[in-house]
Amino acid sequence: MERTEDYTMEEVLQSRKAKKFNLWLGMIGMFMMFAALSSGFIVYTASGVDKGIKTILPNTFIYSTIVIVVSSLILHLGYRATKLEQLGKQKLFLLLTIVLGVVFFVLQLDAWSVLTERGVYFVNNNASQSFIYVFTGMHLAHIIAGLIVLVRCLWGALKPIPFPDNLFRMNLAAIFWHFLDLLWIYIYVFLLLNQ
Repeated sequence: MERTEDYTMEEVLQSRKAKKFNLWLGMIGMFMMFAALSSGFIVYTASGVDKGIKTILPNTFIYSTIVIVVSSLILHLGYRATKLEQLGKQKLFLLLTIVLGVVFFVLQLDAWSVLTERGVYFVNNNASQSFIYVFTGMHLAHIIAGLIVLVRCLWGALKPIPFPDNLFRMNLAAIFWHFLDLLWIYIYVFLLLNQ
């Protein structure tokens, strides 16, 4: 791992700007991917009255929405604690966010099992129902990435790494996790409006 003190402050700042820019580019790309999926869903469902989700979304999606919103709020508290150099609170809030992220993941898998019990499978004659799995599955892949980022932040807080590096990591993690939160809300509302 490269150490910050081996670089000039200007190089460090430039590197951080590049990392933040890359994060924003990645999030824009993710949003565009979900927008394209939304467009594909709309075009497919408009092609006939027999198309459409034709099932009620599992209530588990409501619980997972609450969990991810609460996790986002807790991570914000963790970021604030980091800015105030309250390392103990930062670690606690990071750990809580990670646990809630795992709970969100498990709830999504439970929602899939509810769907399969209702006869809604990934592969079926109605692609609208397949879109439920595509939307939630792609989001879960990003949740895994978010959890890895959070674990890396927690690891940095446990070491601990220098304050500016710790704050920067937390800033990037918070931006990404809040994005995943908003993305889930978009997906859930989109599916609700089209069920």
